[in-house]
Amino acid sequence: MSETETNPATRGRRRPARERLLRAAARRFYADGVAATGIDTITAEAGVAKMSLYNNFSSKAELVRAYLDARHEEWLGLYRARLESARGPRDGVLAVFDAYADHAAFAYERGFRGCGLLNAAAELPAGDEGRAVVRAHKEEVERLIAGHLDELLPGRPDEARRSAEHLSFLLEGAMARAGLEGDGERLRHARALAAGLLDRL
Repeated sequence: MSETETNPATRGRRRPARERLLRAAARRFYADGVAATGIDTITAEAGVAKMSLYNNFSSKAELVRAYLDARHEEWLGLYRARLESARGPRDGVLAVFDAYADHAAFAYERGFRGCGLLNAAAELPAGDEGRAVVRAHKEEVERLIAGHLDELLPGRPDEARRSAEHLSFLLEGAMARAGLEGDGERLRHARALAAGLLDRL
């Protein structure tokens, strides 16, 4: 295997600087944490000059927000891919769980550490805009579940809403445990529990 294939800095030299910076930030923020990752580490891994970072992002805080936005879009892509094979609203709910399991199955440099969005939010101070991005992501996940449940339970909006909250709590708890344990087993178990709950609605 050549150095271009093994070294992230060399592998992406032809990509635009912004894309390389975001990819490097995603690797480092997830593996090492937001606070522990400095600008010099990101620019070195991206193979760009520090000035290039500030030409694309006004600050590290803006880079963190861009990272969080990118992780949200990445998750939506996993969900939409799963939704393509859904055969109805029940499968739509389970597609949400499957998208999180797909996220856990990625080959991470230092192993699976749970939800990258929540990990970052835990490091950000109260009132930080990045926390609002993470909250919006979690609220959207619950809305997606609720939308499928509205279809599954026509004329029962209160039950659909309560069930969506219940299932989103199940998913978040499983994701937290999976991150601590370093694999997706809890997410697979949570999906099985969700399937059982759906069958009883």
